[in-house]
Amino acid sequence: MSFIHHFDATVLREYDIRGIVGKTLYPADAFAIGRCFGSVVMRAGGKTVAVGYDGRVSSPDLEPALVDGLKASGIEVIRVGLGPTPMLYFASTIHKTDGAVMVTGSHNPPDYNGFKMMLARKPFFGAQIRELGQMAETGDVVDEAAGSDTTIDVSDAYIDRLAQDWDGGSRALNVVWDNGNGAAGDVLERLVARLPGTHTILYPEIDGGFPNHHPDPTVPKNLEALIAEVAGRKADLGIAFDGDADRIGAVDNTGAILFGDQLLVVLARDVLKSHPGATIIADVKASQVLFDEVAKAGGRPLMWKTGHSLIKAKMAETGCPLAGEMSGHVFFADKWYGFDDALYAGVRLLGIVARMDGTLADVRLALPHVINTPELRFNCDDQRKFTVITEVAARLAAEGANVSEIDGVRVLTDDGWWLLRASNTQAVLVARCEASTDEGLERLKTALVTQLEASGLDAPDFSGENAGH
Repeated sequence: MSFIHHFDATVLREYDIRGIVGKTLYPADAFAIGRCFGSVVMRAGGKTVAVGYDGRVSSPDLEPALVDGLKASGIEVIRVGLGPTPMLYFASTIHKTDGAVMVTGSHNPPDYNGFKMMLARKPFFGAQIRELGQMAETGDVVDEAAGSDTTIDVSDAYIDRLAQDWDGGSRALNVVWDNGNGAAGDVLERLVARLPGTHTILYPEIDGGFPNHHPDPTVPKNLEALIAEVAGRKADLGIAFDGDADRIGAVDNTGAILFGDQLLVVLARDVLKSHPGATIIADVKASQVLFDEVAKAGGRPLMWKTGHSLIKAKMAETGCPLAGEMSGHVFFADKWYGFDDALYAGVRLLGIVARMDGTLADVRLALPHVINTPELRFNCDDQRKFTVITEVAARLAAEGANVSEIDGVRVLTDDGWWLLRASNTQAVLVARCEASTDEGLERLKTALVTQLEASGLDAPDFSGENAGH
């Protein structure tokens, strides 16, 4: 039986496949992803693929279609069922599968869903995803074959492994967790039962309608319930997850948010005690404070491109024990397996806090204070966005500016820095400014606007509160 399939042009993204269920994404797409990805695995000499799914309403419909597509390519499918994305990565690692696919919409609205993939336990992204689209259009798949599927429960082994790296001794912390009705609920309840201390879980029920708040811990409004509960319970800290628990958010004992780069400072100092001189990777959106603090702690800070797949690939290349992004992806290769796992990062953070003499707020307040704009995102045509970056880079070079072009342009001045980059996933440009003074921040914003206007673009909306951290 011949196979041809056409994907909606909007669903094949840089890091995953994602769309609106019933509008741009259907079970037929899930089957096609299985058929094409299964063919990639078979042609690479592989045979086994692990599959998991998150708590979204549409996931139980998409997962069987995906499995059928994989089996039609001759794949032996290991189904790990409902749970967080990192549990699927764990299953793929310990069972040494040749590929892995997670059905998840991550932190997108409830009507979205999607697929995250790994090939040979490495991220499958970019040109590889575009190739899947070509394979489907042309029917370039392996001959139909009869694969198989087995269902296994890896949750006990995963929870055992998470708990194994608890290193906070017997100190009884008071911790609030916000599951946000995401896919980690069941695993999280069982994990905290293994840890010392008092643990309160907000919204542990897995509910793809996300009735309490949206599961994206990078948005301060989504942390309001966690902050209130930390205050009400006089907790030592609070931890939040996104919908599939591969991204973490944290608040300290005063209810103040620790941004992704501040969290990485805390984790990096600890990792560098056992890995002196190690490379620590963060994305270009991270504060200069992070890179300076890593260097102060004896590490080698490495600024890299934004995107969890890109960071993972760079980690593997450099042998780096820890990396992170402003978005809350944290990757431990120290004792762990190098993939982003908010549950694991949470366990390690608790251990650090349990071993502290003071509080997490003490650590945050001791960091150099800088003033940032929020992440500014503004529309720009998909083709034009890259041209704008090229134009800006050329003008900055002519001016002799101090510029990093790792991912867009990050311009360092006496006041601080500003960033302009093209999003890999949307038709937008992304900007950010950071300075040590209000006056310096205004100068950086002016420099950014000047460059945008020189390329015929309007100034971004700076009306969001400037965040100090």
